[in-house]
Amino acid sequence: MKSQCCNANIEELKGGEGFFSPTTGAYICSACKKYCVRKKDWTGNKKSTFSTLGASSHSEHDRQIDDYYATESRAIDKLFYALGSDLSASVWECACGEGHLSQRMNDLLPHLSIRNSDLINRGFECEIIDFLKYDNPNSFSGEIITNPPYKYAQEFVEKAIETITTGHLVCMFLKLTFLEGQKRKKMFEKYPPKIVYVSSERLKCALNGDFANTGSSAAAYAWFVWEKGYAGETIVKWI
Repeated sequence: MKSQCCNANIEELKGGEGFFSPTTGAYICSACKKYCVRKKDWTGNKKSTFSTLGASSHSEHDRQIDDYYATESRAIDKLFYALGSDLSASVWECACGEGHLSQRMNDLLPHLSIRNSDLINRGFECEIIDFLKYDNPNSFSGEIITNPPYKYAQEFVEKAIETITTGHLVCMFLKLTFLEGQKRKKMFEKYPPKIVYVSSERLKCALNGDFANTGSSAAAYAWFVWEKGYAGETIVKWI
């Protein structure tokens, strides 16, 4: 049979010119690799497709206006266990929100000097700083550790690396999909992470810090760790 295009008849695709995707309920053309599905064959929508595939930032709620999603404090336990003695005595949490990560850092290592800042005050004592407008390169002799607003994650990474002094770390809690993208590829080539610590269990990020009404996470997260001045290959580890 002649290879079909994405306008192929569904029945012909069922006959062997395409394959069925159980995740979306669609038949996929073997020629053009596009979904070939009629409305009566699929009762979902675009959001359903991406949510099922686990490749979307869509959620039941619109994203919070300042992209504020608090991080489950256990994420810090995993990072500190992985870093061990590589952590210095000073840390800057530059998107501290309600202090979930900062308070856990203080619980685990009371001797740490933690600088807390955010764009707005969310009830946790902090400096009000628009981190992306912070202009003081090579000024912070310590680690920058945060879960940045995801839509500005790359900008946060680049600003953090610019801000710390050589040999110190930038640790960002990000979706594993942060590894993707042409724009980020260029950044990774310029600033290769030293280590990517992939979480072996699903950790929660709660809209507006509301963990009580946040279900289990469908997203995979990792701690991306840059050491300023590092130019070697990136190592991937599981924590």
